[in-house]
Amino acid sequence: MIHDKDYIIRIVKQFSESLDKLLLQKYEGELPEQQRIFDTNMNDTFKMDFKTLSSKTTDEIVQLINEKDSSHHIPYFELLGHLFYSKYKDNPNPDLAKKAQVFYENYLQKSGIFSMPIVSRIGELKKV
Repeated sequence: MIHDKDYIIRIVKQFSESLDKLLLQKYEGELPEQQRIFDTNMNDTFKMDFKTLSSKTTDEIVQLINEKDSSHHIPYFELLGHLFYSKYKDNPNPDLAKKAQVFYENYLQKSGIFSMPIVSRIGELKKV
């Protein structure tokens, strides 16, 4: 199956930006609309719902990302960090916190970018 790489990376970045806005409480809209957008983004990006994705181990999710084009790894890890952090904030669960931490750390390591908000989130997650 041939995928347009630019399209895939655009979908990943849009989903990541949407989650980032949600985390910063800048997202305006009704809850059912937010859930519909979230579900659509999950399906477009991962071809599964969040429950299915979160049931996988961290290693299994990392393997899914490693199977993708290497130029997409950094945005995927950032997205996964935002995704699990967002879900952790909604439902404080140590498993969600650990996964968010791992994906944020992968993002920082692979990107070489210093992001104070992400470093702060990692610090918060380590306390769990």
